[in-house]
Amino acid sequence: MHILPDRLYTAAQTREIDRTIIEDHHISGTELMSRAAKAALDILMRSWPQAKHITVFCGAGNNGGDGYDLAHQAINQGFHVDLIELGQPDKMSDEAAHARQGFLSTGHKPQAFSGQVAETDVIVDALFGTGLDRPVRGHYAQAIAAINNTVQARILSIDIASGLNADTGKVMGIAVKADITVSFLGLNQGLFTGDGPHYSGRIYFDDLETPESLYKTLPTSSQLARFEHYKPQLKPRARSAHKGDFGHLLVVGGNRGMSGAARICAEAGARTGAGLISVATHPEHAHWLNIDRPELMVSAIDSATDLAKLLEKASVISFGPGLGQDAWSNPMFNALLEIEKPMVMDADALNLLSQRPAYKSNWILTPHPGEAGRLLGMSSSEIEADRFHAVKLIQQKYGGVVVLKGSGSLICDGSTTLVSTVGNPGMASGGMGDALTGIIGGLLAQKMSLFDAASLGVILHGMAADRAAKEHGERGLLALDLLPHLRHLLNLK
Repeated sequence: MHILPDRLYTAAQTREIDRTIIEDHHISGTELMSRAAKAALDILMRSWPQAKHITVFCGAGNNGGDGYDLAHQAINQGFHVDLIELGQPDKMSDEAAHARQGFLSTGHKPQAFSGQVAETDVIVDALFGTGLDRPVRGHYAQAIAAINNTVQARILSIDIASGLNADTGKVMGIAVKADITVSFLGLNQGLFTGDGPHYSGRIYFDDLETPESLYKTLPTSSQLARFEHYKPQLKPRARSAHKGDFGHLLVVGGNRGMSGAARICAEAGARTGAGLISVATHPEHAHWLNIDRPELMVSAIDSATDLAKLLEKASVISFGPGLGQDAWSNPMFNALLEIEKPMVMDADALNLLSQRPAYKSNWILTPHPGEAGRLLGMSSSEIEADRFHAVKLIQQKYGGVVVLKGSGSLICDGSTTLVSTVGNPGMASGGMGDALTGIIGGLLAQKMSLFDAASLGVILHGMAADRAAKEHGERGLLALDLLPHLRHLLNLK
């Protein structure tokens, strides 16, 4: 249960898994409910072994049925159990009604929601499952608010934190803030992006003894991005290797007052292992940009003609950090649209692209939600409402590979979407995106494919940030703090 599978599903796909198990593998819905309740109770007892008093909130659906069954089993285990019933028993499915009867057979009775939560050790959230498709209102919203306002109790959500959309990771008005989420049969993609990571807590998974053969026949919506998958591409270098084997990355950016962005990008590319790093930047600061990093080759660029000479030598371009949108940057943008070399586009390069859309198969676009909104002509809140849909729309419109940054960054090439689970709130600081642009550019320079470079770049970026935050905390984390950890990750045996 501690190792999560890679496969992610929409709510409709997990319902299909459930249907297939029941109809084709002849495991009853009641049996699945009992297995889910037992798995959740086992996690509860292992996570909080001192807990004696459990309060279970049950809705009317099968998620509520899991809650009734868990309450029944907990009573048999000697727990003091209170069950708060919000659903109407006459509207329950047969499986949920059966679980409710099992709870009643213990001699306990459900309680109505009083508006507050009495003192307890653990709250089990079994209000809504993965099928929620509308905002939470009324006494359900009041119950969720009361659950979240408890001070001492820990919170375990069954399937998904109630109020969280299983497909998008968006809160539907209000959602339970769980310490632990126990998911069954198939992990929902919304657990891992947008609001999902904040509200889900630690995620556990149990397949409830589902045959592995079933998963091989059903489609997935996306997958988790795994460092282990890419680690074989980081094998030790040949003893005869030379710098020409590892590519020449050209960083284009750093307008007036924004030299730091280009410098961060370039140094990140160097620490990722590119053989050579050049920087094309504004003449105002070109002469001192590499003063304490002399390995960087810096050129002052006055015009697109100056840039052309550097483009000839480069194998890969990282374009956009500190670029600006003025008379200096616009000619650079026009020149880069004409070349066919692989590139990473970020920051103002994306803002300029939104004004002059183009389609290329050999670039990687790395927008944050605001930039993504400009690329699609919508607001950042619309992007965040369905990040999976947004990243696919950007890829369809502009081509290549798209990285939609944020909590649970998404990497999409049009056919496959990966979800990153690494990174932390300390990365909400200036320069982090510039570092990512350099990391991906450095991997591209070492002849990785666009999709692999984008995916591994996001993973390394997040893992390095997590390691840096573990050392000194999230607040005050800076982009260049990642680089020692980045180098270590790239050289793991």
